[in-house]
Amino acid sequence: MPRVKNAVPSRKRKKKVLKYVKGYRGSRSRSFKRANEQVLKSLSYAYRDRRNRKRDFRRLWILRINAAVRESGLTYSQFISGLKKAEVGIDRKNLAHLSITDPAGFEHLVEMAKSRL
Repeated sequence: MPRVKNAVPSRKRKKKVLKYVKGYRGSRSRSFKRANEQVLKSLSYAYRDRRNRKRDFRRLWILRINAAVRESGLTYSQFISGLKKAEVGIDRKNLAHLSITDPAGFEHLVEMAKSRL
């Protein structure tokens, strides 16, 4: 039975990994072994951080809403509770955007929330 060396597939696999790590520093961009370790780590970070990004943005929106609402004498939790009682269905992303771009409209929402508390 002939000996199989697997040259073409292994070279293709190595080239693919080295293409991934093109901008990395040191041996991580040149040595296949180090590059492969870094690719595996990078892909796991990317997977994790795609989920964390959603948390981070929600946290940012809440901070912005809280800062805008405190100028009107309410807390974030009171504001959200008032909006729910007023049956206003605006998500936090849009509330944060509204607080920055349209302070008058946001102030109207704050007054609605205050009246329902």
